[in-house]
Amino acid sequence: MKRFFSKNGIWLLAGVAIVVVVLCIISAVSSGTPFLRNAAGVIASPFRAAGSAVAGWFGDIGDHFDSVADLQQENEELRAQVADLERQLRQAQQDSVENQRLRELLGLTAQRSDLKTVSARVAERSVDNWASTLTLNRGTSAGVAIGDCAIDQYGSLVGVVTNAGMNWCTVTTILDTTSAIGATVFRTEQVAVAQGQLNLMTDGCLALTYLEDPENLIAGDLVVTSGLGGYYPAGLSIGTVKELRTDVGGLTQYAVITPKADISALTQLFVITQFDVVE
Repeated sequence: MKRFFSKNGIWLLAGVAIVVVVLCIISAVSSGTPFLRNAAGVIASPFRAAGSAVAGWFGDIGDHFDSVADLQQENEELRAQVADLERQLRQAQQDSVENQRLRELLGLTAQRSDLKTVSARVAERSVDNWASTLTLNRGTSAGVAIGDCAIDQYGSLVGVVTNAGMNWCTVTTILDTTSAIGATVFRTEQVAVAQGQLNLMTDGCLALTYLEDPENLIAGDLVVTSGLGGYYPAGLSIGTVKELRTDVGGLTQYAVITPKADISALTQLFVITQFDVVE
């Protein structure tokens, strides 16, 4: 449109000017005798038609620009509606995932009626060569205390609360080099200790140590918490045996455990605030 006006604008203005001048002359002449008025009418007719056409053309141009403005506004409104629908969809997906976790937790609590839990979200995670911790958005005001166990929605052990404030707590995961949990091999009932080791952290694994009969282990054996001493609930899944290894000194063997909980991907977990102690 701009290109059209830049090329033909002068001719259009000239044409409009000629029409206006002719109409003025005809108007002056038409005030004379009937013959002159008739002649003026004949002469003016095509110019009036041209003037009407020009006026109509400009009117169409104005309507066109009005239509474009209306379309732009409608487009912006549609974009806003699409953005709102996308936001609602994301929220619905998040709600669906959270509801699924809660349903799984309800299934867990139905199986483990001895457990009282508090739901919490992961606010921050810290993983380096030495430590593996999670900061949660629940603390002492929700009943969380140092020493409480943290589990995922399936009841698998994630770690232990090692620090707590009013509305936050820190969970040291089972991968951390300071972590040590009393454990039992479910199949053989062999008692051992599940602990984090520096050489296994990068692989997301931990060690099962102090084994009385390591040769009796097989790959895939389930390892659970023993509950001995009353510090932690019994029967929480820790992980499965991956393989046997010999320590650096070559004197003892330990098992490498793959955790049941996907610690690196956790966004929500549950802190056990009460449980039945195994005697």
